[in-house]
Amino acid sequence: MGWLSGAKQVVIDAWSWLNYKPIYANDRGIPYRRAFPEAKATWVPAADERRLAAYKLLAAYDHNQAAELAEVRDGPEARERREFGDPSMFVDTILAHVLGREQHITVPGAENTGTTGSQGESAAAMAERVQTLLRDWADTELLPMRIQQSERKAVLLGDGVYRLAWDPTKRRVTVRSVDPGFYFPVLEEDDGGEFPSRVHFAWELAEDTRRGLKARIRRITYELAPIGAPTSPSTDTDGRPVRVPVTVEGPEGEPIPVIGQGDTVDPDTGTITRLYPWSDTPSPVTCYLTDATWNLDDLKGDYDVDSLPMAKASYAVRSDGEVLDRLDLLIDFLPVIHVPNTVPDAEEHWGQSSLAKVLQVFDELASSDTDSSRASATTGLPMLAVSGVTDSRSQMAVEPGAVWKLGDTGKLTAVDTSPALRELREHVHDLADRAATVARLPAVALGTLDPTKAPSGYALEVSLGPLDSLIGSMRLARDHKYALLLKMVQRLHLAGQHPDWVGITVQPAKLVFGPYKPTDRNGILTMVTLGVEKGVLSKETAIRMLIEAGFPIEDAEDELRRIDARSFDDARALADALGNVEEVAAFLGRKAPDEPETPPVRLPPTEDDDPEDDEEAPGQEPRGSRGNTA
Repeated sequence: MGWLSGAKQVVIDAWSWLNYKPIYANDRGIPYRRAFPEAKATWVPAADERRLAAYKLLAAYDHNQAAELAEVRDGPEARERREFGDPSMFVDTILAHVLGREQHITVPGAENTGTTGSQGESAAAMAERVQTLLRDWADTELLPMRIQQSERKAVLLGDGVYRLAWDPTKRRVTVRSVDPGFYFPVLEEDDGGEFPSRVHFAWELAEDTRRGLKARIRRITYELAPIGAPTSPSTDTDGRPVRVPVTVEGPEGEPIPVIGQGDTVDPDTGTITRLYPWSDTPSPVTCYLTDATWNLDDLKGDYDVDSLPMAKASYAVRSDGEVLDRLDLLIDFLPVIHVPNTVPDAEEHWGQSSLAKVLQVFDELASSDTDSSRASATTGLPMLAVSGVTDSRSQMAVEPGAVWKLGDTGKLTAVDTSPALRELREHVHDLADRAATVARLPAVALGTLDPTKAPSGYALEVSLGPLDSLIGSMRLARDHKYALLLKMVQRLHLAGQHPDWVGITVQPAKLVFGPYKPTDRNGILTMVTLGVEKGVLSKETAIRMLIEAGFPIEDAEDELRRIDARSFDDARALADALGNVEEVAAFLGRKAPDEPETPPVRLPPTEDDDPEDDEEAPGQEPRGSRGNTA
């Protein structure tokens, strides 16, 4: 290129917002090796170096260790920078607003258990059953805590990762939050970067001299591949656990691979297909799990995480004795969920940290806090200028009771630094407001609004506009990810043949986040009460509004049934409209009483009646019946 050979290379990617920091990127955009040795490991792909370095730098800001990391390049002076937890506070605030006050698993149609018609009843009953099973599983598996762990990683680092697995001992699906720094998807050009067919989780294990273990690298791999012959646990010649194909003896004594139970072989192509319980179409692929470990000393070559030599690996053994060497999981999907913090750009896989746009402001805040700390020292212990001291033996120190003898022309002058300190503090407030504005976090969302200066309800709602757009965009990036997670949970329970899930049809479940804005509960309660009373709001809509306002309603359907069970005025109106006791009893959630047969009316005899006349002639009108209106 001639005259362009000395031009500076400008790197623009998902982490280029960190290029302003010399420790993160040099002229070629490469992170400083001494500060980020993990990103420079020989097995880490070059495309992931900047991502791993960005994760470590963001974690340092979150733990008030950015100055400690900067010391690696800038020397001991960098450690003097004050860090007061502003990045961590922003992360926790955004996390609380994204998740809301609570999270609920819902299955559309579960609220329609009273739908008339056998088909409607069957669909509603299935939806309600799946919803109950998912909620029970979430309570047992501590799903809210797992979500909190992963979502904090997503808000701070830009990415969160879940790993699902069927636990044969616990007899349920387990979900774990994984640090995205261990996550290495193999992204192909034609998959759009969203659903890779092979994913690695890899990390280094430090040397343990006490146990005689060398430095190692562990890699867990999920891979979608064509269905092969079944395998069984065994050992190789060195005694290491491996898997070998299951074979039978052929006509001439040669081993012949068998076909798995339920699998079908196409005689023309030899392709093996399998019909999964959640699909109506046979699938030719399955997911294989490999959990292997390598000694770092054995990796003498140009290897990365995707090309480690399997001949030098040792495989893990699961609790049920299965060797994790391409173990067929009997599913046709990867049980891995990647949750980006923001909606990724087109053809992009990674999300962006919520600190990305405000990180430079936090650097300015740290510098201003450091200057303010230094200025406060000179304000609390002022600087003095003394002249004309007559006693040369006096100690020139500012302390209580100090006395200095000055001559006729002696002078004592104090340097007042409080104006500079006042300006620095105002500058800190300006920077904090700037960070909140850029991050789209108004003062009411940060909790820094003075209650005595609170605006009207309408003005408060308008001020929350930027927060609404921020949370709406972040929840949009998560909605389909959690729907996919709940779908995988159902499929894994079916694959594990859990007895409670027998006969289940996979349902489109959703994870609904709770409200995040401050609400006027009394005003909303009055509004929904008046709306239901006047007939402009249904009870279902009213209950949904109360849940969004933060009222302690755990289940909308149960709450509606409890309300209807006490609505005797509505039941009376229903009886007048339908005249059907069964319908009214079903509305109240009770059993209709058995109606006794009405006895015939027998009138008492009069004084003029003759007992012998009790038997009337056929067709003769009984006596005493005329004119009797009873």
